[in-house]
Amino acid sequence: MTDAKVLYTGQVHTTGGRDKGAARSSDGRLDIALSVPGGTGSGANPEQLFAAGWSACFEGAIAIAARRMKVTVPADLAIDAEVSLNQGSEGYFLSARLTVSLPGLDPGTARALIDAAHETCPYSKATRGNIDVAIVLADLRPAGP
Repeated sequence: MTDAKVLYTGQVHTTGGRDKGAARSSDGRLDIALSVPGGTGSGANPEQLFAAGWSACFEGAIAIAARRMKVTVPADLAIDAEVSLNQGSEGYFLSARLTVSLPGLDPGTARALIDAAHETCPYSKATRGNIDVAIVLADLRPAGP
């Protein structure tokens, strides 16, 4: 992509890694302690940070798809992102699940928005074919008795 134009570059300096580490962005907006997944220490782990970044980006991709499809995105759109650290016979690997809630939209329209977002979201593009990913539409029916 030699014709690509850089829109933004995030810069983060990390020390200490997962165990009692810290990460700070060059602009100071991110200044966070790091910890191991499931550990007792304070701080976020890399899987949580990846889940937060991906779900935020995916929500933006849904908004772009909605504009193109002339659909109003519900104000209470939400994404529950899970990024799992796994270990198998060939070592560590990631898997992910995004559960998207689009209350008030019919399932067909909601699914079309999700599919379009998954095609255009930079995080989805970066992970496609590299990790197992499930993009799920949340069950929006009210809970029954």
